[in-house]
Amino acid sequence: MTGGSIAVRRLSQQVRLLSSSHPSMVSTFGTRLIGSPNTLEHRVFIEHNGSVVSSFHDVPLFADQSNGILNMIVEVPRWTNAKMEISKEEPFNPIKQDIKKGRLRFVRNCFPHHGYIWNYGAFPQTWEDPAALHPETKAKGDNDPLDVCEIGEQVGYVGQVKQVKVLGIMALLDEGETDWKVIVVDVHDPLASKLNDIEDVERHLPGLIRATNEWFRIYKIPDGKGENAFAFSGEAKNKKYATEIIHECNEAWRRLITGDSPAKTPTYEISIRNLSNSSSPGLVTRNDPTYANLPADSRQPPAPIDPSISKWFYISSVQV
Repeated sequence: MTGGSIAVRRLSQQVRLLSSSHPSMVSTFGTRLIGSPNTLEHRVFIEHNGSVVSSFHDVPLFADQSNGILNMIVEVPRWTNAKMEISKEEPFNPIKQDIKKGRLRFVRNCFPHHGYIWNYGAFPQTWEDPAALHPETKAKGDNDPLDVCEIGEQVGYVGQVKQVKVLGIMALLDEGETDWKVIVVDVHDPLASKLNDIEDVERHLPGLIRATNEWFRIYKIPDGKGENAFAFSGEAKNKKYATEIIHECNEAWRRLITGDSPAKTPTYEISIRNLSNSSSPGLVTRNDPTYANLPADSRQPPAPIDPSISKWFYISSVQV
């Protein structure tokens, strides 16, 4: 049996294990919003049956034990620009807007794209280990949950937990780090039954993979950086390969949450506080002060965005 076959078999076993260990976690998810979007104080917590859970550690990776359906957390809805992301450092890992040099970060519009061109987010219970060098990309992980591009027609919302199926994966090399981008589709999308592997995407959504490649190559150019590069000459790998990477990142997360991999080093500190992983040194009860003192929902209307965020940028040197 090949290494890939073993990884796929282990992942299917992991599906059954995690699904059975979280039988109620796939039922009702919601969001707890703190403050106004487009402000430094804004946070989006994930709730399960009305109570906050960790978006990183408590939301299960798998939603269906028999059909390989995964949970994805939407961080950035399609067509929007605010670079929202799961906070690895804050307790229970709310989603917040990324900050650079003290200012909220927005992705620029590189013609003809407007904002993000898919629902962009992450798989919970995955981690791209910054100490692990991938043998094919020759680069270490980016220290984040595994990134996901959901290509269905519905525009999501920040904090939405979508049930998705995996179609393929691309390997962005972002500032010297491996930054995988998993291509998925919402299982409720009208095209979901026709999309089963990466070649189906080009057949039914022609141009989307090419546009995805271009988007990731050029999106930092307006901010004064160069083009990003891809491993595999930009090729999108198939579902089987993607499944192996998901397994690797889930295993890396398991080492993190159980303390086998350090959550605190001289270069980073990750909060592993959680409510559901009994073998984790970060396990807490609802009476723990860090949990009991979480803020109540205080959602407010969005703050205004600088009109310059709507500007088009025309990039001439791109080779895709």
